[in-house]
Amino acid sequence: LCLQTFREMRAAGITAAGEFHYFHHHETGSDYAFDDLVLAAAAEAGIRLALIEVYYHTGGVGQPLEGPQRRFGSRSPEAYWEQMDHLAARLDPRRQSLAASVHSLRAAGPEDLAAIYEVARRWDLPFHIHVEEQRREIEDVLAYYGKRPMALLLETLGTAVDLTAVHCTHTDAEEMDRFLSAGGTVCLCPLTEANLGDGIAAVPRMRPTSGAFCLGSDSNARISMIEEMRWLEYGQRLATESRGLLRDEAGSVAKILLEAATAGGAKSLGIETGRIEPGLWADFAAIDLESPSLAGWTPETLLESIIFGATEEVVTATCVGGEWGEHRAQR
Repeated sequence: LCLQTFREMRAAGITAAGEFHYFHHHETGSDYAFDDLVLAAAAEAGIRLALIEVYYHTGGVGQPLEGPQRRFGSRSPEAYWEQMDHLAARLDPRRQSLAASVHSLRAAGPEDLAAIYEVARRWDLPFHIHVEEQRREIEDVLAYYGKRPMALLLETLGTAVDLTAVHCTHTDAEEMDRFLSAGGTVCLCPLTEANLGDGIAAVPRMRPTSGAFCLGSDSNARISMIEEMRWLEYGQRLATESRGLLRDEAGSVAKILLEAATAGGAKSLGIETGRIEPGLWADFAAIDLESPSLAGWTPETLLESIIFGATEEVVTATCVGGEWGEHRAQR
């Protein structure tokens, strides 16, 4: 399943995946057997991988893991970092890296969150966490800790340097400002957030022109970064309070969307890609300019034509670290 997904991602023009991975174990025990499978699948698919190793300790706020959740579990921060040591020794340094993560404040308490983040900062690793995706999460954390998840996160860590909060669909405006001022980044996943009926995040509060947000995929029900970009903009136009605000200094929404899907994602994952410039990895997607869905494009309108009029079918190949691969035959 991992190999199929990574191949689909490359066929859709995605050259790097941040795999928010917490399906660690076999039916019983704590073997982390599936972590190595993710690395192997990424290597076979030829995709760049930032393995975001996820710490998952509780099944709900203050509740033990139950049933299938036991396959997600990490016994302790110490056991988590032992596994990170194991994974670090198995990486292909040309295409693979690690990032740290606590799944959410439903899946770990503030003490474990602080312990894992502190070591991640010492190791200079990016850190990811789900925050305020659904209202139920906010209600549960508020009832147990007396604070909303974002407020508790900021109080616990005191900073958000190298920290990416995934979703933030229902984050309070004032707390969002505090998070961004503390150095945080927000990762939006519009197709998943729409599919689950989560809601529409207030993107302009995330200062889109400052590089403080990026785009992810989250679910593999539909793999298309073109569609993620398109639906992010559509959603903002549907949200009355945000209408017309998703623009950069030159008034281009398309450039903001492209930045979020490329350089913003690379920054969030701590990988040296996302731009065409000396010193960065040569990761590219090739576009078929003769595709009927792009008919009539000009150099001035090409980016808008791709985002608002095309699908991933316009991608003919991707290049990862200077190595090209054809993808249409895999469809």
